[in-house]
Amino acid sequence: MRLGIVRGHLTLTPAVESYHSRTFAILEPVTMQNLRAGNGKGGGKALIAVDELGAATGQMVAFTEGREASNPFWPTPVPVDAYLALIVDRIEVTQGLDGI
Repeated sequence: MRLGIVRGHLTLTPAVESYHSRTFAILEPVTMQNLRAGNGKGGGKALIAVDELGAATGQMVAFTEGREASNPFWPTPVPVDAYLALIVDRIEVTQGLDGI
């Protein structure tokens, strides 16, 4: 699971049946350097994630990638690469995490 900032939303046109009535968020992953700085910047390469939580633009979220991203849709096979798992309410960064 990684942290990211919602930078916008995406609508598919024409609609794809696998994604019917689903919302997509454009996420910018947050680097550890920017997380420690608390500057609201991401720093990572943007990606698209399924958002069933309704995260607003600018909110920090956690997301999963790869096979785990499709788990919420089981047993229906849905081609998903990233899934917005939670909206971050508060985060505290300890300075001792140099190895991360």
